[in-house]
Amino acid sequence: MEIELKNTTGMQFVSKTPSGHDVIIDASPEVGGTNSGPRALELFLLGIGGCTGIDVAMILKKMKVDYKDLRVKLETERKENHPRAFTKIHIKYYFKGNNLPIEKLERAVKLSQEKYCSASATVKGVAEVTYEIIVEEE
Repeated sequence: MEIELKNTTGMQFVSKTPSGHDVIIDASPEVGGTNSGPRALELFLLGIGGCTGIDVAMILKKMKVDYKDLRVKLETERKENHPRAFTKIHIKYYFKGNNLPIEKLERAVKLSQEKYCSASATVKGVAEVTYEIIVEEE
C-alpha cells in the first residue's frame, strides 16, 4: 500500500486514499492548524476501531448472529513526554439485541483481536491492547 499526503496550507494535509477517498488532516489552531480536518491520531484510532469492528461484523454474519446494534469505543492512555505514543488502548464492544449468544460474540472479538485485525496487531508490543464485551438487552 502506498499513500501520499500533500501539505496545502499551514498544517493541513490532503490525500486521496488507495480506495479513492479524499481525506483532510489538520492540526488544532493552538499549534498553527485551522481545524479543517481530524487529527492524525484520531484517524489512527478510527482505523483500529474500524478494522476490528468490520472484522467482528463479518464474523458474526458468517455465524448467523443477528444483533440490532454494534458500537466500538476506544479509550486510550499516552506517554507524558514526546513521542506521546499510546501506552494503553482499551476497546469496548457494545452489542444490542435480545438473547445474543455471548460465546459467539466472544469468539468473534477474540478472532478479530488475535488473528484478523492488522491495525490492532500493528500496535501490540508498543501499547497494551485490551478489550471487553458489553451486551445491552433491548
